Amino acid sequence: MRLIPYVVIVIGTGVAAQLVIASQTMSMNEVAPAPGATVAKEAAPLRSAGDRSVALGPLIAEDYLVAAPGRIETASEEVAIGASVIGLLAEVNVKEGDQVRRGQVIAQIENEDYKATLAKTEAQLRLNEAQLLRVNNGARPQERLQALADVRQAEAVLKNAAVSLQRQQTLTAAGYTAQAALDQATRENIVARQKLEAAKHKFALIDDPARDEDVAIAQAQVDVARAARDEAQAELNKTVIRSPIDGTVLRVDRHPGELISTFLDTPILLVGDTSKLNARAEVDEADIGKLRLNMPAYVTAEAFGPQRFAGHILRIGHIVGKKNVHTDEPQERTDSKVLEVLIQLDDQSDLPPGLRVNAFMLAPKVAARQAPPPPAAAN
Repeated sequence: MRLIPYVVIVIGTGVAAQLVIASQTMSMNEVAPAPGATVAKEAAPLRSAGDRSVALGPLIAEDYLVAAPGRIETASEEVAIGASVIGLLAEVNVKEGDQVRRGQVIAQIENEDYKATLAKTEAQLRLNEAQLLRVNNGARPQERLQALADVRQAEAVLKNAAVSLQRQQTLTAAGYTAQAALDQATRENIVARQKLEAAKHKFALIDDPARDEDVAIAQAQVDVARAARDEAQAELNKTVIRSPIDGTVLRVDRHPGELISTFLDTPILLVGDTSKLNARAEVDEADIGKLRLNMPAYVTAEAFGPQRFAGHILRIGHIVGKKNVHTDEPQERTDSKVLEVLIQLDDQSDLPPGLRVNAFMLAPKVAARQAPPPPAAAN
């Protein structure tokens, strides 16, 4: 009978402990929702274009229609600038963060051998042009006079030979000279006549205009030489690397002294137009039917907390492919198919290209509800 009070005390203590545990469990259930339950939280306004204020607040449940991971990129899509010739990189004229203009020289490849080749082809072109000019102009006046003088001289020699032959024929007929003297005079007359014919042909050749085929050959040689010169100039121009766009140097990958080769897919530097930025999101194939052009959207980034950057869908892809942007979450599926969506941002000055973001595409009514109110009318 003396044990009864102790038993009652023990039982009472256990009941009290059970009541305390039950009370704590009920309190925890009131704070944490059940798995899959939706919790409504106060809406935070979207960040409007030009608004430098930070919209704080957690992500609102049920305030978006489609969510997808993505990356920030420049409006021009980053341009990897390389070279189409092989050589040592002589200099890089810009550094990361520099602003460049279209056509600005940003790098240089050693080109002494290209300059020598160009000089050689230019000399050959000048030689062929001189030959064409000579063909078109024909002989010089002095050459024509010399050829004409040769004709006159040959005519005089032939005239003397003819007189000598006639004299020998008379003397031989009278018996004063031998037949051998007549034969010699006859041969000299024949040679003199042949020399005159040769002098006349030479003068005609020098005095006549150039033949069409000679001009065509000389012109073709000039054209070949000019093409070789242009090719050498084009190869030399390739050693001067220019920016194809107006933009900002995002990254410098190669440095002076390194070998630049067309067989290596390594650009010299990366340039992009950062005046406007886009977010390239990868939407799961199950949600692509909800997408529309100009659909309002916003992106968030871990580096900027709950800050939102508003925009709209600029372009929707036309082909479903594999994921390229990964969140590194353990439960993430890497074999899912996605459609790329390009979101143009309204205010993006704080976002560096390549930053991973979460993109949220809004239903029109949600966008209207979260848009900042219009300014009050002036009295």
